[in-house]
Amino acid sequence: MSRRQAVRKAVFPVAGLGTRFLPATKSIPKEMLPIVDKPLIQYAVEEALEAGIDTLIFVTSRKKHAISDHFDTAFELETRLADAGKLELLARITEIVPEGVARVHVTQPEALGLGHAVLCAESVVGDEPFAIVLADDMIRSQGRGALAQMVDVHDQTGSSVIGVEEIPLEMTGSYGIVGVKPFAEKLQEIHTIVEKPAPEDAPSRLGVVGRYVLSPHVFSCLRDVQAGAGGEIQLTDGIAAMLKSHQVLACPFSGVRYDCGSRYGFIKATIDYALEHPGLRDDIIDHMLGILAQYLPEREP
Repeated sequence: MSRRQAVRKAVFPVAGLGTRFLPATKSIPKEMLPIVDKPLIQYAVEEALEAGIDTLIFVTSRKKHAISDHFDTAFELETRLADAGKLELLARITEIVPEGVARVHVTQPEALGLGHAVLCAESVVGDEPFAIVLADDMIRSQGRGALAQMVDVHDQTGSSVIGVEEIPLEMTGSYGIVGVKPFAEKLQEIHTIVEKPAPEDAPSRLGVVGRYVLSPHVFSCLRDVQAGAGGEIQLTDGIAAMLKSHQVLACPFSGVRYDCGSRYGFIKATIDYALEHPGLRDDIIDHMLGILAQYLPEREP
């Protein structure tokens, strides 16, 4: 039996326009919007680092310099913090990415879909399994992070792994939906995957969330699939083609997911993370109690 390759590289597709957050995202990438005091992309990177990733591949557009700047060295700021003796703040910005972790930025020339964004990273990924992390899907875990849980499954089985969660039937039109058959405890093998089906056509209620551990074979599948509306190449179609020859498992990770691509999900995540922040918790609770006292009487029947 050939030795299984470890998952060491993660692709972060960050070239999207973030139109649901306009006008805020006119000049700021949506991945740089902060949840309390860290941008979405940093939470995603921290989850990847915990999973053992040592190469971060950002697929970005020509206008999104803020993301590369965030993970780069800020000499002037670091010098000022050091001179002022603000060592705790200094550590928070210098330890964002540990030494020994590579950062690679790849430009997606046109916004031609998630599958196309992943294809743009092929030359960096090479012929080895890799992760894909969508920063919009922010996952809070009490133990090991969602991606680490999925990497564990890959290490044990050698299979590709997709993060899933059960969603309301009426929401299938907003997700990629997988059809599955039993595989092992807490895991199922995917036999079909459909992009945004109507509820009556959905093969299950298991929706795909923004975490993947995939075989490099997906690149050849993506090159072969037909582009859809607007010339976009869907990652779902590439995975569907890969199912014919490669095993892909559905992993219902342990954790709470926030859809930070929506305004409601973003605000919900901000509140929950603020309540976990020791310096903010009491003030936030007092503020929320005041709001509830003001609005609850209006909602009584």
